[in-house]
Amino acid sequence: MKNILSDMIRMDNGSVNILHALQSKWVGTQWIGNGITYNGIEWLDVNEIPKPTENEINTEITRLQAEYDNLAYARNRKSEYNALSQFELISDDSINSTTTHKDAIVAIKTKWPKDNTGPVE
Repeated sequence: MKNILSDMIRMDNGSVNILHALQSKWVGTQWIGNGITYNGIEWLDVNEIPKPTENEINTEITRLQAEYDNLAYARNRKSEYNALSQFELISDDSINSTTTHKDAIVAIKTKWPKDNTGPVE
């Protein structure tokens, strides 16, 4: 579910909303909502779980946004990893006894540190 939720947040330009919060913390509940306002949520849950308060939803939105923002380095690394021709680099390394692939990976990790201070040139 986290990967799907992360993909949804990315599609919303990295902005977490009410729908993301409900899908994250209140999994399996039933509701209809426009995703814009708390009052726009019609709670239909048949499991008798009470509708979360607006404050509970806002707390979850804040938590999810922080979690998403803290993984910016990983998204940046992934796009650069995808741009590498890794199979070719690994093949060249085994044929030529080089560390081209390892060096490329280290360079990307250095450029995008886990503390999100990147890019470090």
